[in-house]
Order: sequence, then C-alpha cells, then structure tokens
Amino acid sequence: MSSRFDVAQQPKPGTGSLPANGVRLAAKSAEVIPGNLPLTVSRPELLSGGSDAEFRTFVQGLLGFAARLESIRNGFARTIGLTGIQYSVLISVRHLEDKGGVSVSMVAEHLQLSGAFVTIETGKLVKKGFLSKRQDPKDRRRVSLKTTARGRNLLRSLAPTLVAVNDVLFEFLDAPRFRQFLGMLDSMIACGDRALLLVQYLTEKHKQKA
Repeated sequence: MSSRFDVAQQPKPGTGSLPANGVRLAAKSAEVIPGNLPLTVSRPELLSGGSDAEFRTFVQGLLGFAARLESIRNGFARTIGLTGIQYSVLISVRHLEDKGGVSVSMVAEHLQLSGAFVTIETGKLVKKGFLSKRQDPKDRRRVSLKTTARGRNLLRSLAPTLVAVNDVLFEFLDAPRFRQFLGMLDSMIACGDRALLLVQYLTEKHKQKA
C-alpha cells in the first residue's frame, strides 16, 4: 500500500518478465500530438479522442486513494501501538494461520514484500510478544509463525474500529462491483510487477546515457 519504494519495502518480484516491446512502447507513449503535451500512455483503450486526459485523471485518482488507504492503515496501527507494516504482518499471520502453518515466505507473498523485510518485522513483533515462532515440525529449515494470545487480543480490540472505517471507506462498492474489482487484483499486481521492472530498466539505461 505504500506509495513509494524503499529498497527494503520493494514488492516481491513477480514471475513475469519485461515485455519484449516494452522499450518501444515506452518511446511510443512519449509521442507528441501537435499543440498538446506528450502522451503518458499509448494504448487506444486508455485514450479518448487521442487524449490521455481521462487516463491521467484515473491515475491521479488511484494515487489519491492509495495514499488515503495507507494513511488509514497507519491509523489502525497507531491505535494499537504498532507501525503500519507491523500491523499488516500481524493481521496477515492471524488470517493465514487458520489454514495451517505460516512461514515468513507465505507472509511476504501475501503482502507482496521481500522475505528479508518481513523477517525483520516479524522479529520485532516476536519481541513485543504478539507473535511466536518455532521450527516447522514438517520442515526444520523453516520457521513457523503464530499469533500469541496477546496478539489476538490486540487485534480483537481493534475490530470495531476496522468495521466502522472499512464500511465508510468502501461504501462506493456494491456486491457486483466488489466481485469485479476483487477479480482484477491479481492482474493489477502482475502488471505492476512488470511495470516496476521496466521503469527500473529504463532508469538504469537513462543513467548510463547521462
């Protein structure tokens, strides 16, 4: 939910790779229509009458919502004395443990974060007494995470606040729209991973030319 990418907080890379025509498309998207600003996208599905104005409004809207989403998550966390990422890790472990043992890699994949970063944050939660960890009996190379009674009570105390705020935050969604949006999330994350790889590649290429 972060709107910026620290090295430690970069999303876990997806299995996809850069599109073969990624650089060509990037150059094409910079085409200038006489008398207008350069386009920020080239796909005709995202243009209206050759203009990217609606697309830019769409992106700014997403950024605005993402910023509010992160601020709300941080507000939830402050209510129970945690950082935003610590709250996300704790509640993720609580939800995942109902399905069986929870490893660091499972939490990292669930949150789209690096395993090293999640390891650091789970360590902090263990020290606070909200998580416990032990060797996985099925695989001694893995560590199994579990919420403690203290951690579960902490999350339980926050539940009324979560319900009240989330009901307001997502009141624009009816059932069909919610299901449609939910079905798009995996594709959104996969495209985000590929776009992140592309921007890193193009940034490095630009540095080499400078």
